[in-house]
Amino acid sequence: MPKGIRKIDDYRWEVSIGYKEGMLVPGIIYADERMLDNIIKENSIEQVVNGATLPGIVKASLAMPDIHFGYGLPIGGVVATRLNDGVVSPGGTGYDINCGVRLIRSNLKLEGIREKIRYLIDTLYANVPTGVGSRGKVNLSHNEEKEVLIKGARWAIEKGYGDPDDLKYTEANGCLEGADPDKVSNKAYERGRRQQGTLGAGNHFVEIQYVEEVFEKEIADTFGLEEDGITVMIHSGSRGFGHQVCTDYLEVMDRAVERYGIKLPDRQLACAPINSPEGKDYLSAMKAAANYAWANRQCLMSWTRDVFQKVLSIGPRELGMSLVYDIAHNIVKIEEHTIDGKKIMVAVHRKGATRAFPANHPEIPDAYKGVGQPVIIPGDMGRNSYVLVGTERAMDETFGSTCHGAGRIMSRHAAIRAAKGRAINRELEDQGIYAKAGSRDSLKEEMSDAYKDISDVVNIVHNAGISLKVAKLKPLGVIKG
Repeated sequence: MPKGIRKIDDYRWEVSIGYKEGMLVPGIIYADERMLDNIIKENSIEQVVNGATLPGIVKASLAMPDIHFGYGLPIGGVVATRLNDGVVSPGGTGYDINCGVRLIRSNLKLEGIREKIRYLIDTLYANVPTGVGSRGKVNLSHNEEKEVLIKGARWAIEKGYGDPDDLKYTEANGCLEGADPDKVSNKAYERGRRQQGTLGAGNHFVEIQYVEEVFEKEIADTFGLEEDGITVMIHSGSRGFGHQVCTDYLEVMDRAVERYGIKLPDRQLACAPINSPEGKDYLSAMKAAANYAWANRQCLMSWTRDVFQKVLSIGPRELGMSLVYDIAHNIVKIEEHTIDGKKIMVAVHRKGATRAFPANHPEIPDAYKGVGQPVIIPGDMGRNSYVLVGTERAMDETFGSTCHGAGRIMSRHAAIRAAKGRAINRELEDQGIYAKAGSRDSLKEEMSDAYKDISDVVNIVHNAGISLKVAKLKPLGVIKG
Protein backbone atom coordinates (compact mmCIF):
# COMPACT_ATOMS: atom_id res chain seq x y z
CA MET A 1 0.00 0.00 0.00
CA PRO A 2 1.48 3.39 -0.97
CA LYS A 3 2.44 5.68 1.90
CA GLY A 4 -0.31 8.13 2.78
CA ILE A 5 -3.23 5.75 2.10
CA ARG A 6 -4.92 4.13 5.08
CA LYS A 7 -7.80 1.73 5.42
CA ILE A 8 -10.84 3.15 7.23
CA ASP A 9 -12.88 -0.04 6.86
CA ASP A 10 -13.50 -2.72 4.21
CA TYR A 11 -15.13 -0.21 1.84
CA ARG A 12 -13.43 3.14 2.58
CA TRP A 13 -9.86 4.35 2.17
CA GLU A 14 -8.39 7.70 3.13
CA VAL A 15 -5.66 9.52 1.22
CA SER A 16 -4.06 11.84 3.77
CA ILE A 17 -3.67 15.58 3.20
CA GLY A 18 0.10 15.11 3.23
CA TYR A 19 -0.01 12.73 0.25
CA LYS A 20 0.66 15.66 -2.11
CA GLU A 21 1.56 19.28 -1.61
CA GLY A 22 -1.39 21.64 -1.96
CA MET A 23 -4.11 19.28 -0.72
CA LEU A 24 -6.71 21.15 1.34
CA VAL A 25 -8.77 18.11 2.34
CA PRO A 26 -8.17 14.34 2.35
CA GLY A 27 -9.28 12.00 -0.40
CA ILE A 28 -11.85 9.30 0.39
CA ILE A 29 -12.12 6.32 -1.96
CA TYR A 30 -15.01 3.84 -1.80
CA ALA A 31 -13.57 0.47 -2.85
CA ASP A 32 -12.59 -2.94 -1.60
CA GLU A 33 -8.92 -3.93 -1.46
CA ARG A 34 -8.85 -5.63 -4.85
CA MET A 35 -10.52 -2.69 -6.54
CA LEU A 36 -8.21 -0.22 -4.79
CA ASP A 37 -5.17 -2.02 -6.24
CA ASN A 38 -6.54 -1.44 -9.75
CA ILE A 39 -7.32 2.23 -8.97
CA ILE A 40 -3.73 2.76 -7.84
CA LYS A 41 -2.31 1.00 -10.92
CA GLU A 42 -4.49 3.08 -13.25
CA ASN A 43 -3.28 6.26 -11.49
CA SER A 44 -6.76 7.74 -11.16
CA ILE A 45 -5.93 8.20 -7.47
CA GLU A 46 -3.76 11.14 -8.59
CA GLN A 47 -6.87 12.82 -9.97
CA VAL A 48 -8.65 12.32 -6.64
CA VAL A 49 -5.69 14.00 -4.95
CA ASN A 50 -5.62 16.83 -7.50
CA GLY A 51 -9.29 17.49 -6.82
CA ALA A 52 -8.41 17.98 -3.16
CA THR A 53 -6.41 21.11 -4.11
CA LEU A 54 -9.38 23.03 -5.55
CA PRO A 55 -9.89 26.36 -3.75
CA GLY A 56 -12.83 26.30 -1.36
CA ILE A 57 -13.20 22.51 -1.34
CA VAL A 58 -14.94 21.11 1.76
CA LYS A 59 -14.85 17.80 3.60
CA ALA A 60 -13.00 15.57 1.08
CA SER A 61 -12.32 14.76 -2.55
CA LEU A 62 -14.47 11.67 -3.02
CA ALA A 63 -14.19 8.72 -5.41
CA MET A 64 -16.89 6.14 -6.02
CA PRO A 65 -16.04 2.48 -6.80
CA ASP A 66 -16.68 3.00 -10.54
CA ILE A 67 -13.77 5.48 -10.60
CA HIS A 68 -11.54 5.55 -13.68
CA PHE A 69 -9.21 8.06 -15.28
CA GLY A 70 -10.94 11.06 -16.81
CA TYR A 71 -10.34 14.68 -17.82
CA GLY A 72 -9.56 16.76 -14.72
CA LEU A 73 -11.45 14.89 -12.01
CA PRO A 74 -11.70 11.11 -12.37
CA ILE A 75 -14.95 9.72 -13.67
CA GLY A 76 -16.60 8.66 -10.44
CA GLY A 77 -15.38 11.77 -8.59
CA VAL A 78 -17.35 14.08 -6.29
CA VAL A 79 -16.17 17.41 -4.86
CA ALA A 80 -18.04 20.27 -3.21
CA THR A 81 -16.83 23.86 -2.97
CA ARG A 82 -18.04 26.77 -0.86
CA LEU A 83 -20.00 29.45 -2.69
CA ASN A 84 -18.27 32.40 -1.03
CA ASP A 85 -14.63 31.45 -1.78
CA GLY A 86 -14.80 28.30 -3.86
CA VAL A 87 -14.42 27.57 -7.55
CA VAL A 88 -16.34 25.83 -10.30
CA SER A 89 -14.50 23.58 -12.77
CA PRO A 90 -15.76 22.20 -16.12
CA GLY A 91 -13.20 19.39 -15.71
CA GLY A 92 -15.00 18.51 -12.49
CA THR A 93 -18.28 18.23 -14.37
CA GLY A 94 -17.37 16.47 -17.60
CA TYR A 95 -17.91 16.91 -21.31
CA ASP A 96 -21.27 15.13 -21.56
CA ILE A 97 -23.15 17.49 -19.27
CA ASN A 98 -26.14 15.78 -17.61
CA CYS A 99 -25.43 12.44 -19.18
CA GLY A 100 -28.07 10.61 -17.17
CA VAL A 101 -30.32 7.59 -16.84
CA ARG A 102 -34.08 7.28 -17.08
CA LEU A 103 -35.85 4.13 -15.82
CA ILE A 104 -39.34 3.31 -17.10
CA ARG A 105 -41.65 0.65 -15.66
CA SER A 106 -44.57 -1.02 -17.46
CA ASN A 107 -47.50 -3.38 -16.93
CA LEU A 108 -45.79 -5.94 -19.18
CA LYS A 109 -44.43 -9.26 -17.95
CA LEU A 110 -41.44 -11.24 -19.18
CA GLU A 111 -43.39 -14.17 -20.57
CA GLY A 112 -45.71 -11.88 -22.48
CA ILE A 113 -43.01 -10.28 -24.61
CA ARG A 114 -39.98 -12.60 -24.51
CA GLU A 115 -40.63 -13.74 -28.09
CA LYS A 116 -41.07 -10.17 -29.31
CA ILE A 117 -37.78 -8.73 -28.05
CA ARG A 118 -36.04 -8.94 -31.42
CA TYR A 119 -38.92 -7.14 -33.17
CA LEU A 120 -39.03 -4.49 -30.42
CA ILE A 121 -35.29 -3.87 -30.62
CA ASP A 122 -35.28 -3.70 -34.41
CA THR A 123 -38.16 -1.22 -34.34
CA LEU A 124 -36.54 0.87 -31.62
CA TYR A 125 -33.35 0.99 -33.67
CA ALA A 126 -35.33 2.15 -36.69
CA ASN A 127 -37.18 4.85 -34.74
CA VAL A 128 -34.61 6.18 -32.27
CA PRO A 129 -31.78 8.08 -34.02
CA THR A 130 -28.42 6.68 -32.86
CA GLY A 131 -24.72 7.12 -33.53
CA VAL A 132 -22.12 9.88 -33.61
CA GLY A 133 -23.52 13.04 -35.20
CA SER A 134 -26.96 11.48 -35.57
CA ARG A 135 -29.83 13.78 -36.49
CA GLY A 136 -33.18 13.52 -34.81
CA LYS A 137 -36.82 13.96 -35.70
CA VAL A 138 -36.79 17.39 -34.03
CA ASN A 139 -35.30 20.18 -36.14
CA LEU A 140 -35.03 23.26 -33.93
CA SER A 141 -34.89 26.86 -35.03
CA HIS A 142 -32.56 29.12 -33.07
CA ASN A 143 -35.42 30.51 -30.99
CA GLU A 144 -36.87 27.04 -30.37
CA GLU A 145 -33.47 25.80 -29.20
CA LYS A 146 -33.30 28.70 -26.75
CA GLU A 147 -36.69 27.61 -25.43
CA VAL A 148 -35.37 24.07 -24.88
CA LEU A 149 -32.40 25.46 -22.93
CA ILE A 150 -34.69 27.42 -20.61
CA LYS A 151 -37.53 24.90 -20.14
CA GLY A 152 -35.76 21.53 -20.27
CA ALA A 153 -38.06 18.50 -20.18
CA ARG A 154 -41.11 20.78 -19.87
CA TRP A 155 -40.47 21.94 -23.45
CA ALA A 156 -40.79 18.34 -24.66
CA ILE A 157 -43.97 17.79 -22.63
CA GLU A 158 -45.50 20.95 -24.11
CA LYS A 159 -44.72 19.61 -27.60
CA GLY A 160 -46.62 16.40 -26.81
CA TYR A 161 -43.63 14.19 -26.03
CA GLY A 162 -44.85 12.59 -22.82
CA ASP A 163 -47.07 13.19 -19.83
CA PRO A 164 -46.85 16.13 -17.38
CA ASP A 165 -46.49 13.59 -14.55
CA ASP A 166 -43.10 12.64 -16.02
CA LEU A 167 -41.72 15.92 -14.65
CA LYS A 168 -42.52 14.89 -11.07
CA TYR A 169 -40.20 11.91 -11.42
CA THR A 170 -37.30 13.75 -13.03
CA GLU A 171 -34.46 15.19 -10.97
CA ALA A 172 -34.97 18.94 -10.55
CA ASN A 173 -38.31 18.45 -12.38
CA GLY A 174 -36.26 18.28 -15.56
CA CYS A 175 -35.09 21.89 -15.45
CA LEU A 176 -32.40 23.91 -13.69
CA GLU A 177 -33.45 27.50 -13.11
CA GLY A 178 -30.96 30.16 -14.14
CA ALA A 179 -29.99 28.76 -17.55
CA ASP A 180 -28.92 31.60 -19.84
CA PRO A 181 -29.01 30.83 -23.59
CA ASP A 182 -26.92 33.96 -24.24
CA LYS A 183 -23.93 32.36 -22.47
CA VAL A 184 -23.79 29.61 -25.10
CA SER A 185 -21.67 29.83 -28.27
CA ASN A 186 -23.04 29.76 -31.80
CA LYS A 187 -21.08 26.55 -32.38
CA ALA A 188 -22.89 24.86 -29.49
CA TYR A 189 -26.24 25.99 -30.94
CA GLU A 190 -25.29 24.57 -34.32
CA ARG A 191 -24.23 21.23 -32.86
CA GLY A 192 -27.43 20.94 -30.84
CA ARG A 193 -29.90 22.08 -33.49
CA ARG A 194 -30.46 18.65 -35.07
CA GLN A 195 -29.50 16.38 -32.15
CA GLN A 196 -32.50 16.86 -29.86
CA GLY A 197 -34.19 13.47 -29.46
CA THR A 198 -31.11 11.43 -30.41
CA LEU A 199 -29.34 8.71 -28.47
CA GLY A 200 -25.75 9.24 -29.58
CA ALA A 201 -22.96 6.69 -29.39
CA GLY A 202 -20.45 5.33 -26.87
CA ASN A 203 -22.05 3.99 -23.71
CA HIS A 204 -25.47 5.51 -24.48
CA PHE A 205 -28.29 3.03 -24.96
CA VAL A 206 -31.94 2.10 -24.79
CA GLU A 207 -32.26 -1.26 -23.06
CA ILE A 208 -35.26 -3.53 -22.48
CA GLN A 209 -34.94 -5.39 -19.19
CA TYR A 210 -36.93 -7.36 -16.66
CA VAL A 211 -36.82 -7.33 -12.86
CA GLU A 212 -34.81 -10.43 -12.04
CA GLU A 213 -34.66 -10.04 -8.27
CA VAL A 214 -36.17 -7.81 -5.60
CA PHE A 215 -34.18 -7.15 -2.41
CA GLU A 216 -36.54 -4.67 -0.69
CA LYS A 217 -40.15 -5.46 -1.62
CA GLU A 218 -41.81 -2.51 0.10
CA ILE A 219 -39.51 0.00 -1.59
CA ALA A 220 -39.73 -1.81 -4.94
CA ASP A 221 -43.54 -1.68 -4.69
CA THR A 222 -43.31 2.07 -4.08
CA PHE A 223 -41.21 2.40 -7.24
CA GLY A 224 -43.70 0.25 -9.20
CA LEU A 225 -41.24 -2.63 -9.69
CA GLU A 226 -42.04 -6.33 -9.29
CA GLU A 227 -40.31 -9.55 -10.28
CA ASP A 228 -40.55 -10.38 -14.01
CA GLY A 229 -41.92 -6.91 -14.74
CA ILE A 230 -40.59 -5.30 -17.93
CA THR A 231 -38.59 -2.10 -17.63
CA VAL A 232 -36.77 0.14 -20.09
CA MET A 233 -33.61 2.08 -19.29
CA ILE A 234 -32.48 5.08 -21.35
CA HIS A 235 -28.94 6.44 -21.01
CA SER A 236 -28.09 9.61 -22.92
CA GLY A 237 -27.10 13.23 -22.35
CA SER A 238 -26.69 16.66 -23.90
CA ARG A 239 -24.98 15.31 -27.03
CA GLY A 240 -22.76 17.64 -29.07
CA PHE A 241 -24.37 20.67 -27.45
CA GLY A 242 -23.06 19.87 -23.97
CA HIS A 243 -19.70 18.77 -25.30
CA GLN A 244 -19.25 22.14 -26.99
CA VAL A 245 -20.28 24.04 -23.86
CA CYS A 246 -17.58 22.20 -21.93
CA THR A 247 -15.00 22.79 -24.67
CA ASP A 248 -15.79 26.51 -24.82
CA TYR A 249 -15.58 27.06 -21.08
CA LEU A 250 -12.39 25.07 -20.62
CA GLU A 251 -10.77 27.76 -22.74
CA VAL A 252 -12.41 30.49 -20.64
CA MET A 253 -11.27 28.83 -17.41
CA ASP A 254 -7.73 28.36 -18.67
CA ARG A 255 -7.44 32.14 -18.94
CA ALA A 256 -9.27 32.65 -15.62
CA VAL A 257 -6.71 30.58 -13.72
CA GLU A 258 -4.08 33.15 -14.64
CA ARG A 259 -6.35 36.13 -13.98
CA TYR A 260 -7.24 35.00 -10.46
CA GLY A 261 -3.83 33.58 -9.56
CA ILE A 262 -5.14 30.06 -8.95
CA LYS A 263 -2.46 27.37 -8.49
CA LEU A 264 -3.36 23.91 -9.78
CA PRO A 265 -1.41 20.65 -10.12
CA ASP A 266 -3.27 19.87 -13.37
CA ARG A 267 -4.50 22.46 -15.88
CA GLN A 268 -7.33 20.09 -16.81
CA LEU A 269 -8.93 21.27 -13.54
CA ALA A 270 -8.97 24.87 -14.87
CA CYS A 271 -11.55 26.78 -12.85
CA ALA A 272 -12.79 30.17 -11.74
CA PRO A 273 -14.34 31.52 -8.54
CA ILE A 274 -18.04 30.66 -8.45
CA ASN A 275 -18.98 34.31 -7.97
CA SER A 276 -16.70 35.60 -10.76
CA PRO A 277 -18.12 36.55 -14.18
CA GLU A 278 -16.49 33.42 -15.67
CA GLY A 279 -17.89 31.18 -12.95
CA LYS A 280 -21.40 32.59 -13.25
CA ASP A 281 -21.32 32.35 -17.04
CA TYR A 282 -20.20 28.70 -16.95
CA LEU A 283 -22.94 27.73 -14.49
CA SER A 284 -25.55 29.48 -16.66
CA ALA A 285 -24.33 27.64 -19.78
CA MET A 286 -24.00 24.32 -17.94
CA LYS A 287 -27.61 24.64 -16.76
CA ALA A 288 -28.66 25.23 -20.36
CA ALA A 289 -26.87 22.03 -21.41
CA ALA A 290 -28.43 20.11 -18.51
CA ASN A 291 -31.87 21.26 -19.62
CA TYR A 292 -31.10 20.21 -23.20
CA ALA A 293 -30.28 16.72 -21.88
CA TRP A 294 -33.49 16.41 -19.87
CA ALA A 295 -35.53 17.39 -22.94
CA ASN A 296 -33.55 14.86 -24.95
CA ARG A 297 -34.30 11.94 -22.62
CA GLN A 298 -37.95 13.00 -22.48
CA CYS A 299 -38.15 12.80 -26.29
CA LEU A 300 -36.37 9.44 -26.31
CA MET A 301 -38.88 8.11 -23.80
CA SER A 302 -41.71 9.30 -26.04
CA TRP A 303 -40.28 7.51 -29.10
CA THR A 304 -39.87 4.37 -26.94
CA ARG A 305 -43.48 4.44 -25.74
CA ASP A 306 -44.65 4.81 -29.34
CA VAL A 307 -42.61 1.79 -30.44
CA PHE A 308 -43.98 -0.46 -27.70
CA GLN A 309 -47.56 0.52 -28.50
CA LYS A 310 -47.02 -0.06 -32.22
CA VAL A 311 -45.21 -3.39 -31.94
CA LEU A 312 -47.49 -4.83 -29.25
CA SER A 313 -50.70 -3.27 -30.68
CA ILE A 314 -51.82 -2.02 -27.27
CA GLY A 315 -52.95 1.29 -25.85
CA PRO A 316 -51.15 3.45 -23.32
CA ARG A 317 -53.28 2.32 -20.37
CA GLU A 318 -52.67 -1.38 -21.01
CA LEU A 319 -48.98 -0.73 -21.58
CA GLY A 320 -48.72 1.24 -18.32
CA MET A 321 -45.33 2.67 -19.27
CA SER A 322 -44.45 5.32 -16.69
CA LEU A 323 -41.32 6.97 -15.41
CA VAL A 324 -39.78 5.58 -12.23
CA TYR A 325 -37.09 8.28 -12.14
CA ASP A 326 -34.65 10.25 -14.26
CA ILE A 327 -31.29 11.00 -12.65
CA ALA A 328 -28.35 13.15 -13.75
CA HIS A 329 -24.61 12.53 -13.89
CA ASN A 330 -21.93 15.06 -14.90
CA ILE A 331 -23.47 18.12 -13.33
CA VAL A 332 -22.85 20.86 -10.76
CA LYS A 333 -25.72 21.44 -8.34
CA ILE A 334 -26.01 24.20 -5.74
CA GLU A 335 -27.18 22.36 -2.61
CA GLU A 336 -27.36 22.75 1.16
CA HIS A 337 -25.20 20.34 3.16
CA THR A 338 -23.99 20.13 6.74
CA ILE A 339 -20.25 20.77 7.03
CA ASP A 340 -18.61 20.73 10.47
CA GLY A 341 -22.02 20.94 12.10
CA LYS A 342 -23.18 23.95 10.06
CA LYS A 343 -25.57 24.02 7.11
CA ILE A 344 -23.99 25.82 4.16
CA MET A 345 -24.61 26.09 0.44
CA VAL A 346 -22.03 24.37 -1.75
CA ALA A 347 -21.47 23.63 -5.41
CA VAL A 348 -21.48 19.84 -5.65
CA HIS A 349 -19.60 18.56 -8.72
CA ARG A 350 -20.75 15.03 -9.54
CA LYS A 351 -18.67 13.69 -12.41
CA GLY A 352 -19.69 10.16 -13.28
CA ALA A 353 -21.55 10.07 -9.97
CA THR A 354 -25.21 10.31 -9.12
CA ARG A 355 -27.46 11.70 -6.41
CA ALA A 356 -28.62 9.45 -3.55
CA PHE A 357 -30.94 11.55 -1.39
CA PRO A 358 -32.69 9.95 1.62
CA ALA A 359 -36.33 9.69 2.66
CA ASN A 360 -38.11 12.98 3.38
CA HIS A 361 -35.64 15.09 1.45
CA PRO A 362 -37.53 18.06 -0.05
CA GLU A 363 -36.11 17.51 -3.55
CA ILE A 364 -37.53 14.02 -4.15
CA PRO A 365 -41.07 13.22 -5.38
CA ASP A 366 -43.87 13.11 -2.82
CA ALA A 367 -44.60 9.49 -3.75
CA TYR A 368 -41.07 8.51 -2.66
CA LYS A 369 -40.79 10.69 0.45
CA GLY A 370 -41.32 7.71 2.75
CA VAL A 371 -38.55 5.56 1.24
CA GLY A 372 -35.99 7.80 -0.45
CA GLN A 373 -34.85 8.69 -3.94
CA PRO A 374 -34.48 5.95 -6.58
CA VAL A 375 -30.84 5.47 -7.57
CA ILE A 376 -30.46 3.94 -11.04
CA ILE A 377 -27.14 2.21 -11.75
CA PRO A 378 -26.74 0.71 -15.23
CA GLY A 379 -24.35 -2.14 -15.85
CA ASP A 380 -22.79 -3.05 -19.17
CA MET A 381 -24.99 -4.52 -21.90
CA GLY A 382 -24.12 -8.11 -20.93
CA ARG A 383 -24.74 -7.84 -17.20
CA ASN A 384 -27.34 -6.62 -14.75
CA SER A 385 -28.36 -3.12 -13.80
CA TYR A 386 -29.55 -2.13 -10.34
CA VAL A 387 -32.08 0.08 -8.64
CA LEU A 388 -31.01 1.34 -5.23
CA VAL A 389 -32.33 3.95 -2.81
CA GLY A 390 -30.63 6.97 -1.23
CA THR A 391 -29.67 7.10 2.45
CA GLU A 392 -28.98 9.48 5.32
CA ARG A 393 -25.44 8.11 5.45
CA ALA A 394 -24.86 9.36 1.91
CA MET A 395 -25.99 12.83 2.98
CA ASP A 396 -23.57 12.72 5.92
CA GLU A 397 -20.58 11.34 4.00
CA THR A 398 -20.81 12.01 0.25
CA PHE A 399 -23.07 15.07 -0.22
CA GLY A 400 -25.86 12.60 -1.02
CA SER A 401 -23.89 10.90 -3.81
CA THR A 402 -23.11 7.40 -4.98
CA CYS A 403 -21.72 5.56 -8.04
CA HIS A 404 -23.25 5.97 -11.50
CA GLY A 405 -22.35 2.76 -13.34
CA ALA A 406 -19.83 -0.04 -13.66
CA GLY A 407 -16.77 2.02 -14.65
CA ARG A 408 -14.46 1.22 -17.54
CA ILE A 409 -11.31 -0.87 -17.13
CA MET A 410 -10.38 -0.73 -20.82
CA SER A 411 -10.23 2.22 -23.20
CA ARG A 412 -12.40 1.96 -26.29
CA HIS A 413 -9.39 1.25 -28.50
CA ALA A 414 -8.11 -1.40 -26.07
CA ALA A 415 -11.54 -3.05 -26.02
CA ILE A 416 -11.62 -3.23 -29.84
CA ARG A 417 -8.16 -4.83 -29.84
CA ALA A 418 -9.13 -7.29 -27.11
CA ALA A 419 -12.29 -8.32 -29.00
CA LYS A 420 -10.47 -9.06 -32.25
CA GLY A 421 -11.86 -12.23 -33.79
CA ARG A 422 -14.87 -12.30 -31.47
CA ALA A 423 -18.52 -11.82 -32.44
CA ILE A 424 -19.86 -9.86 -29.47
CA ASN A 425 -23.42 -9.87 -30.80
CA ARG A 426 -23.39 -13.68 -30.90
CA GLU A 427 -21.90 -13.90 -27.42
CA LEU A 428 -24.73 -11.71 -26.17
CA GLU A 429 -27.34 -13.79 -27.97
CA ASP A 430 -25.95 -16.87 -26.24
CA GLN A 431 -26.87 -15.08 -22.99
CA GLY A 432 -30.37 -14.32 -24.28
CA ILE A 433 -29.61 -10.66 -25.09
CA TYR A 434 -30.30 -9.20 -28.53
CA ALA A 435 -28.13 -6.17 -29.35
CA LYS A 436 -28.44 -3.80 -32.29
CA ALA A 437 -25.70 -1.26 -32.99
CA GLY A 438 -24.35 0.91 -35.78
CA SER A 439 -21.19 -1.15 -36.17
CA ARG A 440 -19.36 -4.17 -34.80
CA ASP A 441 -16.82 -1.85 -33.22
CA SER A 442 -19.61 -0.19 -31.23
CA LEU A 443 -20.39 -3.52 -29.58
CA LYS A 444 -16.72 -4.31 -29.04
CA GLU A 445 -16.13 -0.95 -27.32
CA GLU A 446 -19.00 -1.70 -24.94
CA MET A 447 -18.46 -5.42 -24.30
CA SER A 448 -18.62 -6.62 -20.70
CA ASP A 449 -14.87 -7.22 -20.52
CA ALA A 450 -14.30 -3.46 -20.91
CA TYR A 451 -16.07 -2.75 -17.60
CA LYS A 452 -15.85 -3.60 -13.93
CA ASP A 453 -18.44 -6.10 -12.78
CA ILE A 454 -21.44 -3.96 -11.83
CA SER A 455 -22.33 -6.31 -8.97
CA ASP A 456 -18.94 -5.67 -7.33
CA VAL A 457 -19.40 -1.91 -7.67
CA VAL A 458 -22.95 -1.93 -6.32
CA ASN A 459 -22.06 -4.21 -3.41
CA ILE A 460 -19.46 -1.66 -2.26
CA VAL A 461 -21.87 1.30 -2.14
CA HIS A 462 -24.52 -0.97 -0.57
CA ASN A 463 -22.19 -2.32 2.12
CA ALA A 464 -20.79 1.18 2.72
CA GLY A 465 -24.39 2.32 3.28
CA ILE A 466 -24.39 5.24 0.83
CA SER A 467 -27.17 3.61 -1.22
CA LEU A 468 -29.06 0.37 -0.65
CA LYS A 469 -30.04 -2.32 -3.15
CA VAL A 470 -33.72 -2.51 -4.05
CA ALA A 471 -33.93 -4.53 -7.28
CA LYS A 472 -31.76 -6.18 -9.92
CA LEU A 473 -32.65 -5.83 -13.60
CA LYS A 474 -31.56 -8.25 -16.34
CA PRO A 475 -31.11 -7.13 -19.98
CA LEU A 476 -33.16 -8.70 -22.78
CA GLY A 477 -32.24 -6.41 -25.66
CA VAL A 478 -30.38 -3.18 -26.30
CA ILE A 479 -29.79 -0.58 -29.02
CA LYS A 480 -26.56 1.41 -29.19
CA GLY A 481 -25.10 3.97 -31.57
